[in-house]
Amino acid sequence: MGNVVRVGLLGCGTVGEAFAELLVERLAAVEDVTGIPLELTRIAVRDPGKPRSAGIAAELFTGDPYDVVKAEDIDIVVELIGGVTPARELILTALEAGKPVVTANKELVAAAGPELYAAADRGGVDFFFEAAAVAAVPILRPIRESLAGEEITRVAGIVNGTTNYILTRMMGENLAFDEVLADAQALGYAEPDPTADVTGADAASKLAILSSLAFNQSVAADDVPREGIVDLDRVDFELAAQFGYVIKLLAVADRFPAEDGGPGQVGVQVFPALVERDHPLATVRGSFNAVFVNTDAAGELMFYGRGAGPRPSASSILGDVIAAADHLQRGTHRKVPVGAPAAIRPTEDLVYSFYIRTEVVEAPGVLSEVTGVFGRHGVSIQQVDQDGSESQARVVFVTFPATERALNGALDELRLLGHVRSIGRVLRIYK
Repeated sequence: MGNVVRVGLLGCGTVGEAFAELLVERLAAVEDVTGIPLELTRIAVRDPGKPRSAGIAAELFTGDPYDVVKAEDIDIVVELIGGVTPARELILTALEAGKPVVTANKELVAAAGPELYAAADRGGVDFFFEAAAVAAVPILRPIRESLAGEEITRVAGIVNGTTNYILTRMMGENLAFDEVLADAQALGYAEPDPTADVTGADAASKLAILSSLAFNQSVAADDVPREGIVDLDRVDFELAAQFGYVIKLLAVADRFPAEDGGPGQVGVQVFPALVERDHPLATVRGSFNAVFVNTDAAGELMFYGRGAGPRPSASSILGDVIAAADHLQRGTHRKVPVGAPAAIRPTEDLVYSFYIRTEVVEAPGVLSEVTGVFGRHGVSIQQVDQDGSESQARVVFVTFPATERALNGALDELRLLGHVRSIGRVLRIYK
């Protein structure tokens, strides 16, 4: 048996408390399986006197986070306070003191990852953040280790459990967005302020982390264009089903190699998309997540599991703590393999098929006038569905693959036509 590895925790909110409880609960089992004795030594919180879980001893709490990151009797620091400040300064202090750090802070890792990776490497310690990507789904370590010799060409999937829960229920039960969001908050899938989830910001941070590791090029959250799910209309869910699709919020990253063999460009986006009903992603329901990784030799790999909830996140954090403790006792660490900042491919150059819902005046020649606009901009129509009255018609177009630049040019011209009353939500089609 090795020496006791003492764990200090920053933050004891929903996830922090779940981690503390799981760590205490699993201490004996972890030691039995790994030979590593862990100990929860200290927890820094804003209010040490606040009532906590009965399974966590009251004497562990302190109001000063530097009692954790600087203390000589703390070997590993787990940061679960969230946000960029003061988490960044606390993590850097711990790393500079030679303490491995485990975090679930996707916002921080996506914003300041390269700085933290470098600090960990200088200190000769680990910086692990598995739970910052897809909660309980183990994907970062496979990318960092199992696929280290692979050429990864695409990472894509559902990385936000909250929005997947909302979209699953809206699609399957014909419910309104606000109603399902309230249920998600009651179940703990959504935060009291769900903005980061429903606007796509949370997924953008996760995609930045995933693509940085997959392509060995640094991608920041601000590099990722994102569209949320707030303004999806019930009619779009009905039409999606009619066309054989479901609607999912997807995070997609593609690597575009340069012709000269250089690093090329990285295309990254978060958006609600139509997914064919028989695609594996269409069957990912509720708060579950799934990520596809396309590689040169191994082909397509799928990682699936819980993408939301405190206990699934706590499981992932505990796995990182065990790995960091093992490396600490062996006197080694694993460098985060992320290179220089990526060259981001402009969104306008990315290619998809599209679903476009329009309202037009019902009159002879209007449909040909509209399709003519698409044709002039190089957008070919694959399918048209029309439904209307004597004076107005709803026309839905499904296109063949085209650049977003070509589509946007066509839409700009359509908005100038007197016969086009409105253009509804435009959705990409993922294949």
